[in-house]
Amino acid sequence: MRHKKRRLKLNRFTSWHEATLRSLARNLVIYESMRTTLARAKAVRPLAEKLVALAKKNTLSAKREAFAILGDHKLVALLFNEIGPRFAKRASGYTRIINLTKRRGDDAKIVIFELTELKPKVKKVKKVKETKGEEVKESTEVAPKAEVEEKKAEAQESMLKEKPPVTKKPVKKFLGGIRNIFKKERDSL
Repeated sequence: MRHKKRRLKLNRFTSWHEATLRSLARNLVIYESMRTTLARAKAVRPLAEKLVALAKKNTLSAKREAFAILGDHKLVALLFNEIGPRFAKRASGYTRIINLTKRRGDDAKIVIFELTELKPKVKKVKKVKETKGEEVKESTEVAPKAEVEEKKAEAQESMLKEKPPVTKKPVKKFLGGIRNIFKKERDSL
């Protein structure tokens, strides 16, 4: 009898099932967010929660356990150095499942499976140049004023420097080159 042996098999035999779960766990550590089916997300959730709990411990034995699952030292370092400290104040609930739509081919439910504490995205400062020699405008979303003024000065200096004229190379036609290779001179009679 199989009392209390319930698990989401994902219609796979044991080694294939374990490989699928490890692959999903690796992708979660690398990308921190992924699109997958609801069944796969529910199956990998306990393993992902275990990995983050191990990362919070930050001991040698925890690193060895994580390596047994992930199989890559770089991923273990990423898990323990970046992901673990983000969840230091959180007791549980390290992952979330956000429902999207159903897949067209087989009507499977597609979800976003991600960590709850995502890496903060740094917005880059975009430069917008005017063509008539006006000042360079910048959108300052994140950068402090001192950095903005330095970048304005650099942009003005780069605009003052003239670029050397670009000489165009003659365009070779692809077929023209091949025709010359295979061209046969006809014998005159």
